[in-house]
Amino acid sequence: MTLPAKQKSALRNPYYDIWAWSCQNLEWAGPSEATERVKISHHILPVFYHHFGCVCPTYDAISLIAQLSKSKKQGGKADTERPVVEIGSGNGYWAYLLRRAGITVHAVDNAASAWRTTWIGDTIITDGVAFLTSPPQRFSDAVGGKGVKNAVLLLVYPQVGADFTGKVLRAYEGNVICVAGTQNANGFTGFPNELIHTWIARERKDFELVCRIPLPSFAGKDEAFFVFVKNTKA
Repeated sequence: MTLPAKQKSALRNPYYDIWAWSCQNLEWAGPSEATERVKISHHILPVFYHHFGCVCPTYDAISLIAQLSKSKKQGGKADTERPVVEIGSGNGYWAYLLRRAGITVHAVDNAASAWRTTWIGDTIITDGVAFLTSPPQRFSDAVGGKGVKNAVLLLVYPQVGADFTGKVLRAYEGNVICVAGTQNANGFTGFPNELIHTWIARERKDFELVCRIPLPSFAGKDEAFFVFVKNTKA
């Protein structure tokens, strides 16, 4: 995987633009070492959450997901596309941008949260673990009968409560996991007292961390994009 040296074409991302505006107006230049102790952020954040989502995607993150959604060449054949399954897709902003970049995304959410804005109209309303273990037939047909095993798993700001993240990661049988969440111990995503990569290193030893890049962080937050790939030698 490579980070793009130059953006090839414009991909409009209003979330990023408004995030930059908020940092300037809040005089935020973090994260800092004290960020992980922040439990309540600024008053603009709920507006961002309801209209765009819990973390802002970047061109770098989208580019990495695009590369991961293509299978490696085998026997001289051209790369083949494979879909992304986003579990806990919320209002669909990440799925919306990924689709604009030409990536096939199946957005799955249980609709437990109320969103003021929705970006896509075809969210699959179901439990994430149920989808991973028994996907609808139309999904299996769309990926050549291989089901979720052929898909890239995407978790954007996965929930901490009820072991949501752990259940999803244990249920996934594919070979690429992408997670957008916190990269410090503030407890906002994944697990209450542990970072996502340390949990995977212990609980899913068949996966290894291959990429970690920062994401736009709101005042009082510290976000990153993680990529884990199954180690076939494990």
